[in-house]
Order: sequence, then C-alpha cells, then structure tokens
Amino acid sequence: MKIAVTVENGMIFQHFGKSSAFEVYEIEGNKVTSKSLVSAGQNQHSALVGQLREMGIDLLICGGIGGGAKDALNNAGIGFVSGAVGEADAAVEAYLAGTLKDNPEAQCNHHGAGHVCH
Repeated sequence: MKIAVTVENGMIFQHFGKSSAFEVYEIEGNKVTSKSLVSAGQNQHSALVGQLREMGIDLLICGGIGGGAKDALNNAGIGFVSGAVGEADAAVEAYLAGTLKDNPEAQCNHHGAGHVCH
C-alpha cells in the first residue's frame, strides 16, 4: 500500500489543491517500510490527482480539500482522509492504528485572498 500526505515542513499542509509536496509512505504488513518526499511540481488541484494516480497512491491524507478533488480521487480509485492536522508521520501511524478517520467537515468550498482551509 502507498499513502501520500500533503506536507510542508513535516506538517500536514491544509489545502490539497495548493500542495507543493507529498510525503509518500510504503506500507507492508501495517508497518511503514519507507518514506520519501515527492514534489508536486507545478501541479495544482485536479492535476495533483493525476500525479497521485501515476505514483500508484492508494490513500491520501490531507487537511482541507474541495468537492471536485474528492470526486477526482474517487474516480481515480484513491481513498482519502481529510481534515487531518499535525505531523505527517503521526497521521500515518494513527491511520494504521485505525484512529485517524475522514472528517467530511474539512470540505474546502471557498477561495480568495488569504484563504486557508480547515
């Protein structure tokens, strides 16, 4: 299994569509076997879903995310847990322990200057 987490300085980045990097975790037997930092390049919003699909990602952990991105992830067969906060490593461990759950309230549905998704 491969898990990608939106990150900035080791912390979960809170706006999926503006992510500049992902921490990618390889999982075997419910244990992290490797992790690597992958740049999102110039990709934003729905193009990020294509990048995740090409990387073979099974699950995305992120902060805020819009409805269009959720639909694109579903269409690509990539699961997601939105509304996560804190350190990326801790979020992956919580997911593997069964304690990290999706927060549907983490929907990002507004944009503008100074916008931050929660």
